Amino acid sequence: MSIKDQTKKIKKDFLERLDNCSSYDGSQIIKNDYLGRKGKLSELYSKLQSLPRSEKAYAGKQINDIKIFLSQKIESFTSSFTEKKSDLDKKDFTLPGDPHPLGSIHPITLVSEQIKDIFSKLGFSLAYGPEVDTEFFNFDALNIKDDHPARDMQDTFYIEPGVVLRTHTSNTQIHTMLKKDPPIKIIAPGRVYRNEDISVRSYCLFHQIEGLYIDKNVTFGDLKGLLNYFAKEFFGENVKTRFRPSFFPFTEPSAEMDIYWGLETESDYRITKGTGWLEILGCGMVDPEVFKSVKIDSEKWTGYAFGMGIERMAMLKYGIHDIRLFYEGDIRVLRQFR
Repeated sequence: MSIKDQTKKIKKDFLERLDNCSSYDGSQIIKNDYLGRKGKLSELYSKLQSLPRSEKAYAGKQINDIKIFLSQKIESFTSSFTEKKSDLDKKDFTLPGDPHPLGSIHPITLVSEQIKDIFSKLGFSLAYGPEVDTEFFNFDALNIKDDHPARDMQDTFYIEPGVVLRTHTSNTQIHTMLKKDPPIKIIAPGRVYRNEDISVRSYCLFHQIEGLYIDKNVTFGDLKGLLNYFAKEFFGENVKTRFRPSFFPFTEPSAEMDIYWGLETESDYRITKGTGWLEILGCGMVDPEVFKSVKIDSEKWTGYAFGMGIERMAMLKYGIHDIRLFYEGDIRVLRQFR
């Protein structure tokens, strides 16, 4: 085959391979196969020596022409890749990277962990219960009768007849008392659900921490001392508290605990309804009917229980006036808590 025919074949094969190439590395392999020291054009140059002198000039020109053609094609094809490569070459990879802002802990988590830490130091263990539970654990065993308003569909999400999304973490207390003999000293944190309108002060999902202590000779005075200690640890030594008689089906006697919020601004008047006091939790001595449901002898054992909403505590601690801010995921709000 003549030099002319060989250069035509080289050109045809080269263009076919280049058409099927899609990367810089692939183009360099093609370049080396045709223009390298041991490439196809190098083989043609070595054949010039065996040609008659009269043919060498013409054959040499053909080889040079195809070499220029192939070189231009390769250079044109790889220009976009080499531009990108040159941009990378200009970067100094020893410089520090762009700063990435650190995430923050959600205020609900911050407050929950602080509350758990306070009670853990007082000997309370953590207990968890199911978020989907039967009416027995959520209502019946807690002395909440069939005609109690809390059992109405307006307040409770029913999964199916007899099965609900728990409306409080008190169901964990029942599970614990059925599994464990007294003395019992637990706190039960978790999410709870109520079929309420979403507003500045209420949401259909929120978080609670409930406490339960059962032992011999437990008194209401013990409960008051515990909760006063908690308030000082959480809100500071200067916090003012008070207890007001109340009613809960699962405790008797029952009370609500308030802290003094103040009356310095219009917002204070609105939040405290003009009293300056704000309720933070409900509490009381465990009702003997509850002990009867879990087969604990109320003549031998006494106990107290309390429960608080984490969102309410977070709103008080951080001065947040709209509960919806906890759930909207607005990074401008959340980044304030680190």
